[in-house]
Formats: sequence, structure tokens, C-alpha cells
Amino acid sequence: MNERLNEAASYALLEKYGIGVPAHRLARDRAGAVTAARAVGYPVVVKVVSPEIVHKSDVGGVVTGVVDEIGVMAAYEQVRTAAAAVPDAHFEGAIVEEHLPHGQEFLIGGTTDPAFGKVLTVGTGGTLVELLRDVSFRVLPIDEAGAQAMVRELRSYALVKGYRGAPPLDEEALIGAVLAAARLFEHEAIVEFDINPLVLYADGAVAVDAGVVTSTPEVTQMFETAPFTLPEPRTIAVVGASTDPAKVGYAVMRNLLGFDGRLCPVNPHREQVLGLQAYPTVRAIRGEVDLAVVAVRAPLVPGVIEACGEKGVPLAVVISAGFGETGEAGQRLEDETRAMARKYGMRLLGPNCLGLMLPHLGINATFDPIAPKKGHLGFLSQSGAVITTIVDWSVMTETGFSAVVSVGNQADLGFADLLPAVAAAPETRAAILYVEEVKDGRRFLEAARQVTGTVPVIAVKSGSSAKGRAAASSHTGSLAGSFEVYSAAFRQAGILHAGSIEEAFQLGELLASEGYPQGERAYVISGAGGFAVLASDFAERHGVSLQTIPDDILRDLDAVLPSLWNRANPMDIVGDGGAGRYARVFDVMIEHQDAWDIAFVVTVPSAVLNPIEIAHEIVRFSRKTGKMVVPCLLGGETMQGAVRVLKNHCIPNFPEIEDAFRAVGTVLRSGRRGSGGRPACDRHGERARFRTAPLPPPPR
Repeated sequence: MNERLNEAASYALLEKYGIGVPAHRLARDRAGAVTAARAVGYPVVVKVVSPEIVHKSDVGGVVTGVVDEIGVMAAYEQVRTAAAAVPDAHFEGAIVEEHLPHGQEFLIGGTTDPAFGKVLTVGTGGTLVELLRDVSFRVLPIDEAGAQAMVRELRSYALVKGYRGAPPLDEEALIGAVLAAARLFEHEAIVEFDINPLVLYADGAVAVDAGVVTSTPEVTQMFETAPFTLPEPRTIAVVGASTDPAKVGYAVMRNLLGFDGRLCPVNPHREQVLGLQAYPTVRAIRGEVDLAVVAVRAPLVPGVIEACGEKGVPLAVVISAGFGETGEAGQRLEDETRAMARKYGMRLLGPNCLGLMLPHLGINATFDPIAPKKGHLGFLSQSGAVITTIVDWSVMTETGFSAVVSVGNQADLGFADLLPAVAAAPETRAAILYVEEVKDGRRFLEAARQVTGTVPVIAVKSGSSAKGRAAASSHTGSLAGSFEVYSAAFRQAGILHAGSIEEAFQLGELLASEGYPQGERAYVISGAGGFAVLASDFAERHGVSLQTIPDDILRDLDAVLPSLWNRANPMDIVGDGGAGRYARVFDVMIEHQDAWDIAFVVTVPSAVLNPIEIAHEIVRFSRKTGKMVVPCLLGGETMQGAVRVLKNHCIPNFPEIEDAFRAVGTVLRSGRRGSGGRPACDRHGERARFRTAPLPPPPR
């Protein structure tokens, strides 16, 4: 049961953790308010005390600058009248506290997220919190570096450092208050709290308003499981296999006919399905079954899982729908299915999922008729429709995958299990997530931190709009919506947060090819003057640092370029020289590769430019350096052959120049840097992994 502490009790809790509060007294009547004011010392502030009134100023429940006894009595009556005007509000008295001088107002708050647990918020405080939305979030725990990062992310941080001649404020005190609030939130049975405002001065900080909601802590039982690995099955059973093209069991069987192993349809009403011997149950199949794909009506699924468990099947992919997504009855059925799997120590993918694709093993255990090509991107999605759309798109763009996994309802296997499994596949060089909900946020964060040290991870989170959010009972609750918390959690885990699925795949392909850059020094090489100018604009917009060309590189470029070239970065190398001119510039950059980290290569259709030749030169440029090379072959059909050359060497092309700068800017803002090593597309059979330079852990 939740309980909102009155302000005096909230202040006592803050003081326990070393957060400064004003001198104060709780008054139950007018006479008590006068006595409290004498003890505190004038001037004072009088504030209403009522569990039902959260935003006191909004209802006239705060009177400031009270300087005498008459004023105290009048203020007490005012806040009592304010409470009476609020329906169902219980008036418990007033708190009388010292009137502190003006300072810069901040907010420190906490809320309990259903996925990630306790989340800390720091922001610009006062009555305009929701309007300004100048806030930073972290999933607890955090350390001093994390608290410092939260403070310095704020737009109002400029005021802390001293703005337009104003003296600097006590940043150390603010960071200390953030850390103290984090400890309070972690160690006390609190579900939500607000310190608003925390007033920051040149020396010290004081919390002048606080609200705390306590709760009896819940005891949850953890279910321990071994780390999950992607299957490499020799025998696959399809339970619900059908000869009816309108049924999911038919589509799954048809998609698996090319599987280079034993395929066993399970159908008690058929002797054969699509030319293969059918079995009445999984139990009747001779020998071991490594994977069961289940496509029967939901009420039958627990019995199927029991049969699979008795058979010793290690993994069941439950495509069937009609579980938790349908309501309480479906949730009970889902719980029963999970309990049956755990009884036998087997793992479940789903239910209500599209299935599983492992292109390198020739496995399409889904009802999507299109199978993607082999590649180096792992893709996990909570939406089957997103998967079918992406797979269809991938055929046109020749994008390949190491694994495609539909997580469904996550009754057992969730993102925390599946991300490490996909990342561990030898073919995976980057992983992309489409996330609607993470079931076990803490475990997911820990798993993601381990993965992102070796494999780049990019996530798209749906639900960024405010529509449908429940009304919040505090400033912090209104600020820390699901999307904001997920975004903070991704950042803490080292996951790149993409704004769209298209952007996610651009980032994934770029990092799978080039790895993280060693630094931020960027150059643009272009034969198109207009796009060179645009490159400057996009670089500034997305935080990409274009370097001034050093004298030694200028001298070498002058030797290979016509006198008309602009001798600046972006380089306009003049568009009349063809692929050979680009090649000579690349040679200079290869010779001076210690002087740069990122090179954008921008080309346009031209009568003198052979697109295939420039593509091969870009491949050479990328492979001869340990640096990030970002091609932008602009145009349409003319460039298709060149783009295919790049794809065949695992190098993505950006057909829109701003997309390239947006992607690189996102990578740079992540703070992750590489050591120059990256996997090569032609190293078949090797476990390709990125080597990253020593870094502090992702921001907590």
C-alpha cells in the first residue's frame, strides 16, 4: 500500500541522507503556526499540508514572504481555505519554514518504472517543469560520474557555470544532492519522490519543497535459467503442420522444406504432410528433436509443451496467438504454458510470435514466405509485421541477416536472453532491436552492457508520443514517461537509440562494415561543389567535426589535383576527373591516415565518372585504412551497379547525404570509439568482432 508523507516527514528523510532543508516546523492550528514562525525566524513561508494536494502553488496553498504574526495567521487561514476548495483533500495543517533567498531552481525526483525499476530525474525546477522539460534520466544505480553527467546534460547547466557575468553556482553541491537522492531512493521503501525546487546557490543547495510516496516492498521470486544460445537443429518438429494453404502450419512447413536436416510434421489426422511422414504427437518421433515450432490453437499449447518436455525438446517456438495479448484468460493460459516449460527445463520463444529465421543455416521457421539472404545483422523485433516488412525490403536492398527473431509475448525468452544469443552468433557484426516493451529491464541492461562492448546494438522504441499516458501524480511522474526511461536505459547500456527503423538499419550497416571510429576528425571528399556546401551544413547540424586540412596534406593534394580545387574541407576536387582523381585523393589520405578518423565520399552521376570504378576505389580506400569510410553515391539507376559493388563488400551506401551525417553524428555522440580493427566481408568462418579502445563504462 502506498502512503504519501507530509512535508515535515519528507524533510526528515532528506536530512537523513545529507540533503539540506530549510528550518521548519509543522503547525496544526493558527496558534501553532505563530509559535512555529517565532522558532524559525521571520520572514517565513507557510505551505498547506495535505496528502491529496501535490502541486501546492497551483491551488494557492503557498504564502511566501510572511514577516509578522498577523501575516502568519492570515497565511494559515489562506492555505486552509485552499485545501477546503480541493475535492476530497484532507487538511492536516501547515508547515512554516524559513524564507530563503532567491537562487537557481532545480528538480531532483524519482519514479518506479515497470520495466527498469527505480529511475532518477534531474532537471530545471520550479512551476514550469513540464513546460521546459529540461531534464535528464538515469536508471539506478548511478555513481558520481553518472550524477555529474546528468547535471551537465541540462540546458540550464550554463547557469551553473556562470552565465553573462553571473557568478558560478555550487556544482559540487548539486552533484552531491543528486547522489544523496539516488542513495535515498535505492535504500528506502519509496516508489516516487519529488524535490522541487532544490535551490542552488554559489555556496550550497537547499531543498525547499519535497514530496515522498512510500510503499511496502514487494518480494519477487527470481527464476534462474542458463544462458540461451541460438539453436543449430538437426531435427525440427512442426506441431500443427497442415496441408491447408490457409493455415499457419502449412506456411511454416512449406518454408522449412529446404531445411538441410530432418523435418517432422506433427498432425494426428494425417499420415503425410507435404510429402513427409507425419506423426500423431512429438512423443512418437524417433530420436532427438532439437526444435519444435508450435502452430496449434492456444488451448492446446500447454499439452503440446508437456509432450515436448517429456520428449526432451530444448526449445519450442510458439507461433500460436490467443495468450496474454487477449486479456486475463489468455494470460492465465500463457502462465500455464510457461510453467509447463519450466517444469521440464525447456525454453520458449513467444507465444504470439512470427518465429525464427537463421539464414546461415537455411532455416525459416516462420510463416513469412520470404527468406532473407545471409548477412551480418541480427534483428530482434516485438512486431511480426515489422519483420515481414523489413525482410521484404531487404531482398530489394540486398541486406543480409545473421538471425531474425520475433520475440512475441516474451513469456520466457525476452530481449535480455535473445540479444546476447544473437550477438554471440559468429556472423553477427551489429544487432538491431525493435522494442515495444522489455519485460525484465534490469536483466536487459546488464545483458546489453556486456554485448555492446563487442557488438554495436541499435534500438528503435515505439511509443514516443504522449497519447495514452496516465495522469501523473508528481512532476517526476509526468516527465518520466516510458519512452524517456527507455531512452535513458539504452544510453546507459551503450545502445544507440535510432529515431526510425530506416535510421536503425543505416546505423547497423555502417557499424557492421566500418566499426566505431577512432576519433572525431572528419573529412568530406566530393566532386560536386553543391553537395560539398551541403555537407558543411549537415556536419554542423549533426555534430560532425570537419577538420582544417594540415599543410602537409594540402601540399600532397595540390600535387594530384587541378589548381581550381577549393583547398578546404569539404574538399571540392572538381568533377571532371573521374574515378582516377578520387583514387589519387584516396592515396593521399591513406598515406596520412593518422591525421583523420572519418571520410565521407560524395559522388554524383557524371559523364566522366564510371560508378563501378569509383565503388571499387571506395572499397580499396576502406580496406587500406583502419578508419570509417562513408560512401554517398547520390543518384538513381546510374548508381545501382556501384551500390551493389559496395554491398558485396559489406559497405553500405547513403543515397541521402544528410542521412550519412545523421548516422555518424549519432555514433559520435555515443562516446564509443574503436581501435581501428574491423571485420572484413571475405573472412568466411571467422568470428568477427570489434576491438574497442579502452573506455569508461556507458553513462549510468
